[in-house]
Formats: sequence, structure tokens, C-alpha cells
Amino acid sequence: MRGAQPDQPVAPLLTSLIRAALAAMVIVCGLCLRWYGFPLGLPAFVVKYGGSLLWATMVFLLVGVVLPRLSRMQIAAIAVAIAVIVEFSRLVHTPWLDAFRLTTAGALLLGRIFSLWNLAAYAVGIAFGVWIDRLVQLRREGRRAAAQSADRSA
Repeated sequence: MRGAQPDQPVAPLLTSLIRAALAAMVIVCGLCLRWYGFPLGLPAFVVKYGGSLLWATMVFLLVGVVLPRLSRMQIAAIAVAIAVIVEFSRLVHTPWLDAFRLTTAGALLLGRIFSLWNLAAYAVGIAFGVWIDRLVQLRREGRRAAAQSADRSA
């Protein structure tokens, strides 16, 4: 069974820390888009759906932070489920939920208005998260391979 295991399994803690840092960067980008998108003259489409895309990327990364041992596809499936649930929750109206949605945190986390177009933006955002996560992994593996090669030749 030894051959089925990677030579150096990726430390889940390091994976979580990297994903948390990426999520923080995505959050900053999303907030900047929300706050400065219109003043910079960006089209409403870019601000609205760019924010949805970044929100879904953040969800993917945060699920990966909490569950670092899952595969990317498992993390993506959970992120899709969360995104769909959050989007459809906008069809539910209770006084306390509507009051929360009127706050800045509620608007950023849950949104206010149901839109099927958001689901498309979420799918692109989660795919973007998968791509970023894979890119970071490939860079880490490349650096590790280069370090091992340098150690062998020394």
C-alpha cells in the first residue's frame, strides 16, 4: 500500500494557511470592487457579477481551509451546495433575516435579491478557486522538487 501514498504528503495545516491567505486576498479584492467599482467607472455588470464570482471563490477557499484533506472536487461540490443554498435562501423572507440582509454584513454574506445569473457567476468563481488552488499546489511541488534536486546534486 506504500506505493499508493505520496512521498511527501502535503501538510493540511500549511494547505489551510495558504488557502486562508488566498481567501483574505479574495475578500480584499471583493470589497475593493464593491466600494470602488462604480466610482472607478466600472460597468454595473462587472461590479455585480464580479462580486458574486469573488464571493464564490472565497467560499471555495474557506471550505478548503476548514476541510483541507478533501479533494478539490469535494471542496468544490460543498462550495456549490453552499452557493445554491445561499442564493435560494433569498426567496425566504422573515423579519429577522430581512433585517440582517439590510446590514452591510448581511448584504455581503447573503445578498438581497434572488438571481439565477448569480448561480452562473458562482460556478465561474468556484472554478476560478479550483484553478488558483491547483496553481498554488503546482508551484509548491515545483519548489519542493527543485529543492530535492539541489540536495541530491550537493
